[in-house]
Amino acid sequence: MSLEPTAHIIFFAVEAWGHTRPLCTLALRLIQERPLYITFFTAPSFVKRIENEISRNFGPETEHLRELIRVVGLNTSENGFLNTKYFYKYMDLFAESYQMVVDEQPITCAVTGKEIKPVIPPEAMIMDFFCTPAMEAARRISRKPVKIYAWMSGQASFIIHPYAPKHWGGRDDIRPTITEEVAKSGRPLEEVAYEILVRPTSGSVVRTPGIPPMYDHEYKPQAVPTERIQGFITLMMHSFLDQCDGLILSTAEPYESEAIARITEWYGETSREVYTFGHLLPVNENAAVGEQRQSEKAEEISQFLQKTLDTDGHGTLLYISFGSIFWPMDPEKIWAFLDVVMEKQLPFIFSHASPFGHTLPDEVVAKVNAYGKGLLSKWSPQQTILSHPATGWFVTHAGQNSVMEAMTLGVPMICWPFSADQPTNSARLSFVLDVAYELFEVRAGPHGSKPIHRIGKAPLGTIEAVRDEARSVLKSAFGADGARKRSNMKKLQQAVLNTWSENGPARRDLRRFVATLHK
Repeated sequence: MSLEPTAHIIFFAVEAWGHTRPLCTLALRLIQERPLYITFFTAPSFVKRIENEISRNFGPETEHLRELIRVVGLNTSENGFLNTKYFYKYMDLFAESYQMVVDEQPITCAVTGKEIKPVIPPEAMIMDFFCTPAMEAARRISRKPVKIYAWMSGQASFIIHPYAPKHWGGRDDIRPTITEEVAKSGRPLEEVAYEILVRPTSGSVVRTPGIPPMYDHEYKPQAVPTERIQGFITLMMHSFLDQCDGLILSTAEPYESEAIARITEWYGETSREVYTFGHLLPVNENAAVGEQRQSEKAEEISQFLQKTLDTDGHGTLLYISFGSIFWPMDPEKIWAFLDVVMEKQLPFIFSHASPFGHTLPDEVVAKVNAYGKGLLSKWSPQQTILSHPATGWFVTHAGQNSVMEAMTLGVPMICWPFSADQPTNSARLSFVLDVAYELFEVRAGPHGSKPIHRIGKAPLGTIEAVRDEARSVLKSAFGADGARKRSNMKKLQQAVLNTWSENGPARRDLRRFVATLHK
């Protein structure tokens, strides 16, 4: 294969690993299909992780393509995209760097000090789906038309109700209402967006393709520390999804074909394309080794998994993780859940990567250490754990990246949703596809205590109710009912893996996308 690239794509993602990680695999998929330059702009704290994640995607047969992907850390010492001040600064830093790309000047990575040489001008960008200021800046700066695609790293079904036009199953565009209120009151945009977009619920029933009917308050099952910023992010998403040139989904067609069909119709109405590229997990033999470099406890975790396999057997371990951001406002429910896990003598790994959960109570740590069959880890090699034969179930917040990893690796789930696409993922996995259980008593906050449409009642929400539900679900998961769900998951896993076969939907969409680039 010739290494002379004939096109250049810009990647830009915020500082959220669930958004960024699948992009690293997409980069390899793209350049395998056709030699392309990819310049990946990111926050300084993510440079080494992205470099490592990209490297673990390459095997001996693709190593010669590695030089086509250039990672650039933007020059900021701050972090935390959930802060609006930082968010705008991050967007401005991207605009400055993109101006240098357009002017064909070299760019220096703020982390490695490596100079990134100028290459052919970009003709496409793939950006996180709420980086609206960066999209607007790119359009001002570009000297030729550049197609800008929204990178939708969440569940496809999730975006229909909040963001689609009303005739496609969404709600009315309320951006003008927010703008008017900001102008009239002088209050901060973040505050007004939160009040209008996040807080209100009416108890109306939302019907979305592929998702069981849900009350609108079910989209907010937990109060979360990031709630104040969600209105602002939602507003940014409205604008980006409205103005972008197309949509790239990280989901898999076998997982949510109904929603993908609806979104394709919605975007087709304005002659915009939708591409579905999931699954996006590395598949080469070096992938597990590369992932383990990201966790300081990798060796201990590896030994723990092997010990569990030797002593307890296949499919006995419970892996618990809420991702890199989410954490319960009432963590007592986590400790109650862990108590039941230990009561049932189940081996477990509990990953607490969220900045809100880095430090665990001393008494919890002491109890787990005394138990002897549990392991606590701030950051865990998740794909390695999920692919290990000792792992039986994944207790997850049901964020899209975790869901895709579990499906691709064939691990059934126990869902503990918080916000964003997690409630709709949980509902589809447990009530439509029958590959998961959903925990209801863990819900909290003003909306979490309200009735749940698909079970016909409201949760009690007490610690004792959490314990009772945990006992019931874990008994089922490790019994005949769980075996049935595991069998369903294995069938779904095969369908997801087949998306990248020669005539699979992901492969077809990738070729369709690459064909739009100049040759």
